[in-house]
Amino acid sequence: MEQRQLRERMALYGFESNEDYQYPIECLLYAPFEGIRCLNIQGDSQRRKTAFASALANALEVPHTIYHDFSERTPPPPQIILPPSRDESGKEAPPINPLDNRLADACGYSEAEETILILDQLQAADFREHIRLYKFITSGEWQLGGTTHFANPRHLLTFVISEEPLYHSLQKQSFRIWISSVSHCQITYAPQDFGLDPDAGPLLDSLAELFAHLQISPTRSEYAKILRDLTTRIRHRDALRWSIYGWMEEADRHALLEEPLEPILDQVVNDALGYLGCQEVELFDVAEER
Repeated sequence: MEQRQLRERMALYGFESNEDYQYPIECLLYAPFEGIRCLNIQGDSQRRKTAFASALANALEVPHTIYHDFSERTPPPPQIILPPSRDESGKEAPPINPLDNRLADACGYSEAEETILILDQLQAADFREHIRLYKFITSGEWQLGGTTHFANPRHLLTFVISEEPLYHSLQKQSFRIWISSVSHCQITYAPQDFGLDPDAGPLLDSLAELFAHLQISPTRSEYAKILRDLTTRIRHRDALRWSIYGWMEEADRHALLEEPLEPILDQVVNDALGYLGCQEVELFDVAEER
């Protein structure tokens, strides 16, 4: 994969971040593994980890992605009750666990094609399932009753997501990656990145000061949306507050309302008006006008 290609492809599938995960994913893909390669996706923002796993599976363009959520309960039986199947001795066949179905499918698909198995919310699973998964990761074999399903280690990747620490032995067989809810990677943008004239430089400089004060870093699409508002409709600091809070996932509403931030917000709006060729106007709060 070319530099930055992974980050850009993942953004197409719903996961956008300023962090570049190219290197850790290459560690997973290219390092020699004994058994099934397993990625332990950790982080401090619950379902963002699920979004990361889904986007990564799509970005890697594997033919098959199988998803299982341990927090989902088995649906109730249908109203029409069919007679249970029995063997020759009269014993009833137990229903197949959804996890067993997913693992059997993953093994089957991996025989011929690349497959990704996503196991989400593992903390909700019985600990016996943790042990079974550890045995599967190390051996590539999934036991189901009297049948053994074999996975092809060259074709199968497993992503594991848990809100609690993994079973120690399972963790030792995994490569960990951290998905943060707040991006600490600061990206410096230029006016031409968004199709603006060089005269927009002061506006981008004041925005950089604002985001540094707030200790947040917008992604490219978030930055573009805020710039669009600044160059089309924002004429006062409260509107800028609304746009930042509305478009930025990590924006904190209370921080945006702090009084020391007002001069910085005013400077951004003034620079936007200056770029548009408007006369500088006295800024005001919507609440004060009312």
